[in-house]
Amino acid sequence: MTTDRHWNRIFAGRDDAELGWYEDDASQTLKFLDRIPEAAGGRVFVPGAGTSVLVDALLERGYRLILNDISDTALERLRQRIGTRPDRLTWLRHDIARPLPDGLPAADVWIDRAVLHFLRDEADIAGYFRNLRQALRPGGRVLLAEFSTAGAARCAGLDVHRYSLAELSRRLGPEFELLCHEDYTFTNPSGEPRPYLYALYRHSGAGGPAPGGG
Repeated sequence: MTTDRHWNRIFAGRDDAELGWYEDDASQTLKFLDRIPEAAGGRVFVPGAGTSVLVDALLERGYRLILNDISDTALERLRQRIGTRPDRLTWLRHDIARPLPDGLPAADVWIDRAVLHFLRDEADIAGYFRNLRQALRPGGRVLLAEFSTAGAARCAGLDVHRYSLAELSRRLGPEFELLCHEDYTFTNPSGEPRPYLYALYRHSGAGGPAPGGG
């Protein structure tokens, strides 16, 4: 079974609240965005949008969004809920480990909640971080929320790659400055604890508009 078929099957067979990563509010992510008020109204790249309520919360705050997912089923469910909104939304059905298509607008913020840790092949992980660097404008921010080293070894029927802060920082490279981080235990819809690591970085590359630019 291909990866996109795996995720299409999951999204087609369950309601949102039955998904293992479902959150009924996005406050844990939003509190990190509150630390970068200069990004307000900017463009956010969401590499695994799924059907997350985070998308609704970001729209309510006035962000423009690039919504990516490997599952066209998930994206269609999301479109049905929030509409296409061509003035605010860029839709992308893409494997985030493969090179991004040309012509995407630069992002001010990259927000990944529970996507990166599903990539286990070293080439796929390297491809993910190349895309992150390509998509983000200098001075932009990156929020990564992944299973921590204390987290579960599997999710959604797949093995995951658990992350320490040191590994996230190493893979991002020296041009990214760690701003803050937090260990956070998410309780999934089944009532099981899922230890996460949240880490916010700033791209310190020289040049380019500041976050919040057009």
